[in-house]
Amino acid sequence: MRMLHTMLRVEDLDRSLLFYTEVLGMDLLRRKDYPSGRFTLAFVGYGDESDTTVLELTHNWDTSHYELGSAYGHIALGVDDIYTTCSAIAAKGGKVVREPGPMKHGNTVIAFVEDPDGYKVELIQISAPG
Repeated sequence: MRMLHTMLRVEDLDRSLLFYTEVLGMDLLRRKDYPSGRFTLAFVGYGDESDTTVLELTHNWDTSHYELGSAYGHIALGVDDIYTTCSAIAAKGGKVVREPGPMKHGNTVIAFVEDPDGYKVELIQISAPG
């Protein structure tokens, strides 16, 4: 077995696609409308679905708002330079909600950004900067 994708329900698919592709640099891998079910699926990621885990954005045409709930945590992305990445995200209009720095009770350097629907995305420094 391997993990294929994680699904998020989004209020405005075009707005979410701009965030994940333009701000976070993912590629739009595929998008399909399902008129009989009144929804659209869009898959984004950093590599082909055949060998990487991707993100499925689901837009239900008749739902204008979702409650995130208290069980959802975040999506995590590994980055080479967390400080440069956060600066680039902010410059592109992304919302950095926790600036880069060591996590509490540890020394891993993390930051958090928020997507247009309020979902948190954790950035984790995966190598020593510089």
